[in-house]
Amino acid sequence: MTGLNDQVLPRKLIVAVGSGGVGKTTTAASIGLWAATQGKKVLVLTIDPAKRLANSLGLSEFGNDEKQIDLSGVPQADGGELWAMMLDTRTTFDELIRETAPNQDTAQRILTNPIYVTMSDTFAGSQEYMAAEKLYDVVSSGKYDLVVLDTPPVKNALDFFEAPGRLSRFMDRQVIDWFLHPPKKGFFSTVVSGTSAVIYKLLGYVFGQDFLHDLSEFLQLFNEMVDGFRERHEHVMALFASDRTRFITVCAPTEPSVEVAGFFAEELKRRSYPRAGVVVNQVHGCTQGPLEPQVLLGETAKELAADLEPRTAASLVARLGAAHGRLRQQHATEQKLVRQVERLGSGRVHEVPRLEHEVHDLAGLLEVSTHLFTEPLSREESS
Repeated sequence: MTGLNDQVLPRKLIVAVGSGGVGKTTTAASIGLWAATQGKKVLVLTIDPAKRLANSLGLSEFGNDEKQIDLSGVPQADGGELWAMMLDTRTTFDELIRETAPNQDTAQRILTNPIYVTMSDTFAGSQEYMAAEKLYDVVSSGKYDLVVLDTPPVKNALDFFEAPGRLSRFMDRQVIDWFLHPPKKGFFSTVVSGTSAVIYKLLGYVFGQDFLHDLSEFLQLFNEMVDGFRERHEHVMALFASDRTRFITVCAPTEPSVEVAGFFAEELKRRSYPRAGVVVNQVHGCTQGPLEPQVLLGETAKELAADLEPRTAASLVARLGAAHGRLRQQHATEQKLVRQVERLGSGRVHEVPRLEHEVHDLAGLLEVSTHLFTEPLSREESS
């Protein structure tokens, strides 16, 4: 096996993590497309891909429905399929309520409860939480050989790891029971009951009696679902730590992005989550030695500039030489950052060169995948 092959083929879940704007979506889609060419039925779950890439995958509109990608022009093994889904966070939250509620009537009452409507805007806006919830559904469905998750571009990288337990912590059973059933016996019963009365009186004064009624109904309905949310949380955590899963960190060859990659390396290690390596995206390639533009292009430039100003050819050659010098300097800087990534201990580092065109179609994704799933040259071989 070469490249990421042995890290991807045996798995059920690949999670791409990293800071925003480093090519996580492209990397996730490339991994999914390559796995489909190997005969796998793959789902790529993405959050907010670039418009041109979304269009190439048939995801021109938001929706929680899987869409099969036409691979008729892509060489592939028998049985290979690529599906994609662009997460609609609000719909995901509503579906979560329907699945977790004990019956349809309870689900409908929650969905129309004003407290839920207000709260759902907050949780539905939490993309990392909804990504984890949808991930649980698609992986547990067993419909796909492999699911590739493109994680949201979170401001705080820790949010994604903490997200699955957010609702179960928010709806703590002890807090709900305290509101619904304050203790009626015992040494502190009078104090607690008095405190509850004061709180309810204050809430009623500020928000009105309708609010108290909605809040009470909401807590009563959700009280039946707390265990279900906690169970889902435990399953997601177990999935993340499973040998069926691999986390791939994606970064750019810049100091801020490498710093975030280091943060993910520490978090993944601390949580004992299995790592597949690091993808360093958009790396500038360059020959190792300096070039002499006058020797290489001088005569050709003179011939092509015969009818131009006398100094045009010399000026062009000089500018090309300066540009190559800057490129060599940038390449050297990026290679230092790549070596810094290698020292993170997150597995093999895979460099994806900066392409001359945007990746917005299947051909571009296949080109990226060739750099992810072939054995990289050693530094001695590439120099």
